[in-house]
Amino acid sequence: MKTIPTVIPTVTLVGAGPGDPDLLTIQAVKALRRATVALVDDLVHPGVLRHLRRTARVVPVGKRGGCASTPQAFIHRLMVAEAQRGETVVRVKGGDPFVFGRGGEECDALRAAGLQVEVVGGLTAGIAGPAAIGVPVTDRRHTRGVALVTGHTGTPEGDPDWAALARCGLTLVIYMGVMRLPAIARALTAAGLAADTPAAVVSRAHTPQQRQAMCRLDTLVDTVAAHGLDSPAIVVIGDVVRAAPMWAEHLRGTMESAAVATGAA
Repeated sequence: MKTIPTVIPTVTLVGAGPGDPDLLTIQAVKALRRATVALVDDLVHPGVLRHLRRTARVVPVGKRGGCASTPQAFIHRLMVAEAQRGETVVRVKGGDPFVFGRGGEECDALRAAGLQVEVVGGLTAGIAGPAAIGVPVTDRRHTRGVALVTGHTGTPEGDPDWAALARCGLTLVIYMGVMRLPAIARALTAAGLAADTPAAVVSRAHTPQQRQAMCRLDTLVDTVAAHGLDSPAIVVIGDVVRAAPMWAEHLRGTMESAAVATGAA
């Protein structure tokens, strides 16, 4: 008598990118089309879900800093339960699952439950966001690399070593940093990062609500407030900002403002 092999359920983690559904990979679209249940993050663009079959069940499991969020442990349990019921489960995450997306935690929880995991990478906001405003996060004329860091750790003890980052010479790309930007800017300045270091902020990149601004490190906090730039936003600090066409426009605007102020005086 032949033994029928047991089919181990697979849960797929899909990176939906930073906003525009056109930035989805072909592999992501294929995974979405197979899904019977989709657990969807709060920041995933609604257009992404158009790739789901009409009969697929969509379960919002939003997580956003400063707002009511679905507990991570609950998300783990729900993925496991749905997969064990025989559903084709897709976990749809903004950006890339493995870049500040808790994808590693979710993979561990699924494997611990005896399930298989497939990960479909997506464009992370820390790369695609700056690109949306013409900022190349690496450019050999300006820097030798890039550091992706989070400004939202939950505890002061978990903060990045801002002093070390100020000295590293790399482009700093900060996720989830708008709420703590005054403290971050103070820490970088205190560690010796020059006040005139170029900076850029892009809010809601690759969506119709995208807004952006460029400035110097010493005016970063005031610039974000003046332009009303809110989360989700990416902050870029480093000389690569000079490579963006918007930087020349920013300098012209700064010089014109200074000339007007001088004339008024």
